[in-house]
Amino acid sequence: MSSRTSDTSDVLVIGGGIIGLVTAWRAAQRGLATAVVDPEPGGGAARVAAGMLAAVTELHYGEERLLALNLESARRYPDFAAELSELTGHDLGYRRCGTLAVALDADDRAHLRELHALQQRSGLDSEWLSGRECRRLEPMLAPGVRGGLRVDGDHQIDPRRLAAALVAACERAGVTFHRAWAERLDVAGDRAAGVTTADGTGLRAGRVVLAAGSMSGRLAGVPEALLPPVRPVKGQVLRLTVPRRYAPFLSRTVRAVVRGSHVYLVPRENGELVVGATSEELGWDTTVTAGGVYELLRDAHDLVPGITELPLTETRAGLRPGSPDNAPLLGPSGLDGLLLATGHYRNGVLLTPVTGDVMAEVLANGRLPEEARPFTPQRFGAAVLMEQPA
Repeated sequence: MSSRTSDTSDVLVIGGGIIGLVTAWRAAQRGLATAVVDPEPGGGAARVAAGMLAAVTELHYGEERLLALNLESARRYPDFAAELSELTGHDLGYRRCGTLAVALDADDRAHLRELHALQQRSGLDSEWLSGRECRRLEPMLAPGVRGGLRVDGDHQIDPRRLAAALVAACERAGVTFHRAWAERLDVAGDRAAGVTTADGTGLRAGRVVLAAGSMSGRLAGVPEALLPPVRPVKGQVLRLTVPRRYAPFLSRTVRAVVRGSHVYLVPRENGELVVGATSEELGWDTTVTAGGVYELLRDAHDLVPGITELPLTETRAGLRPGSPDNAPLLGPSGLDGLLLATGHYRNGVLLTPVTGDVMAEVLANGRLPEEARPFTPQRFGAAVLMEQPA
C-alpha cells in the first residue's frame, strides 16, 4: 500500500473517546494545532458508561491515592459542564442528584459500615441512614433494605451527550478529525513523529497523545517496554425506560453489592434508567450475554422490585481500560514526543475535566501538574510494562 503524508499538527491525539476529545479540545484552546485520529469520534467506552460522578461512593480500599484526583475532578465538574454546555448548546444531562448506597443483608450492612468509616477517615461527607430512612428517600426500594449511605456530593452526567458535546467543542476550536484507525506509531530519531493510518496515510505531529482506551496497549510501533499496561475489562449495561405513570421511579442513583456483585441504577431526567454493570476479565469479548442480562436484572430486582415492570430498551457491552492499580496513566511515556492519557478504568467520565486540564498543561508548557504526578506512566516498572497480553 502506498503511503502519503498529510499536513503536520502540533498535537495528534490517538483516540476519539471522551478522554481523547477533552485532551484535543483543551490543547486547541491553548493555541496548539490539534488533530484527532479515530474512525468514530465520540464512541468508545463512554457509549456504555452510566455516567456516575461518584468520587465518594466509588472509594475502594487501597485506592486512597486515586481519591484525591477523583475529588479534584469532581470539584471542577460544575464549571466544566457549564462551559461546555454554553459553548456548544448541548444539554449534558448533568444532575446533582446524589447517591444512595444501600445494604440488603447483615454482611452488606457491615461492609457499608466499614466503607462509611473509611470515608470519614478520608474526610468525605456521607451520612448513615437506617433502612426506614432509605425507603423514605426512595420508596421503590425493597422492604428488606437494612441501611445505607447518603452521599449528596456524588452527581451524574449522560456520557453520550458529553461525548457529542466534546466533538462539537473540538470542531468549534478547529480540531481536525482524521476518521481512520491509527495502524502504527511512527518513530524518527528516537522520537514519536506521528502515525500511519490503516489506509497508509502518514500523519505527522510535534507530539502524539495515546488516548485509545483499552486499545492503548496494542498500538504497533510503540517500543515494547513502553507499551502502556492497559487491559480490557468487559462491562454489560442495560437501559430501561420509566413510563410517565411510574414517575418518579427513583430520584437519585441507587447502588448496592448484591451476592458479591456491584449493581447500580442511574435515573436520567429524560426517563431513562441505566442499570449496570458487570465486570468481566474476558479479553476483547463484547458479546451481550443472557447470563449478564439475567444477573443485572436479578440483582436490580432484589434492590428495586418494581424494575421488572419497566420496558427494556437496550443491552450493551463495552470495554473499560484497566491498569494494574486501577488508576490512569497521565503524561510523558518515556519516549520523547509520546504522551499517555489512558487507563482510566471505571473513572473515565469522572476524570474527564482534570485529564483535559492536565494534558493541556503538559502539552502547552511541558509541566505535569502536581495532582497528576502520582499517575505518571513511569510508576510502573519495566516488568509490569512488558506483561501485556497478546
